[in-house]
Amino acid sequence: MKPLNRREALVAIAGAGSAALLSPSESRSESTSPRTAMGIVTYAFGIHQKNNWSGRHQGLTPAMALLEESHRLGAAGIQVELGPKDVADIAALRLRAERYQMYIEASLTLPRAATDVDRFEDSVKVAKSAGATVARAVIMPGRRYEQFKSLDEFRLYEQRGLQALQWAEPVLARHTLRLAIENHKDQRIPEKLETIKRLSSEYVGICVDLGNSFTLLEEPLETARAFAPYAFTVHFKDQAVRENQTGFWFADVALGEGFLDLLALVKVLRQAKPAVHFNLEVITRDPLNVPILTDEYWATMPELPARQLARALRIIKARAFPKPFVEVSHLSPRRQMAFELRNIQQSLNYAREQLGLT
Repeated sequence: MKPLNRREALVAIAGAGSAALLSPSESRSESTSPRTAMGIVTYAFGIHQKNNWSGRHQGLTPAMALLEESHRLGAAGIQVELGPKDVADIAALRLRAERYQMYIEASLTLPRAATDVDRFEDSVKVAKSAGATVARAVIMPGRRYEQFKSLDEFRLYEQRGLQALQWAEPVLARHTLRLAIENHKDQRIPEKLETIKRLSSEYVGICVDLGNSFTLLEEPLETARAFAPYAFTVHFKDQAVRENQTGFWFADVALGEGFLDLLALVKVLRQAKPAVHFNLEVITRDPLNVPILTDEYWATMPELPARQLARALRIIKARAFPKPFVEVSHLSPRRQMAFELRNIQQSLNYAREQLGLT
């Protein structure tokens, strides 16, 4: 893939650079943007966090820094991992979120063994102390087509994921915390629904990611319709695609720049779950390669009908992104942060102005 040259990349992020470098006093001010009904997932600010927010938010815990930045941009809440650094100030985090009238969702790691349940319960208690009523988790590592070499290996990890949920469910029920399992480029629709139905618990549902399942050749509206009745929360995003020699490039882009029918997706999810949170998860990074034309890709999906591949190829050809993607890793840290902030700001504006999420 040919990356954008330096001039093209700078044009793509023009206007964002100065906004990405606010003073500490500005970063803790009242919201400077109109409010939206959309929250922000911690991964959307991954570059800023890696670069310590350019020196902003000194003295704040990671979750508090994300809350402050999201509040400044007019977001409705955050979905965040609550680590050891956050625990000491968890009460302050909750109070500040309540003052801003923002929600907090947690991101949890499931028990890895029966002996790990106590650790999981401690993390659930921290989430509840922060005011969370919903948490997100995944049941398998990595991407299905990269992580696993055979269907048998995939099924083994799938069973381990189900076992982890079975260990977790009594803890969730005891503390009345709902856990949303993400469609994380792992299970296809029937497999994910089978897992949820096996649990048959009011405390286990789905974190509906609007883009991930396309890498498993599932159409986004098809995914939303299937998962909407079980939706506890949503990873809201737009995706762009371009063909390559082994399959296609798959990129997170600002809302409105990709091929997803965002209005239709909002309608499907709102009809099923009117109060579900939409959390922005545009991850500013290099595009991912999805090698659907290689034998390795099909190792865990040997019985998938050819019509699924044909449909995906039609979508990729018809809705291809019109220009080369920015390779973020080729930019300076300052420009990476500027590009990340531009993606978030543009997405929140689009949510307010085009999707009615106010």
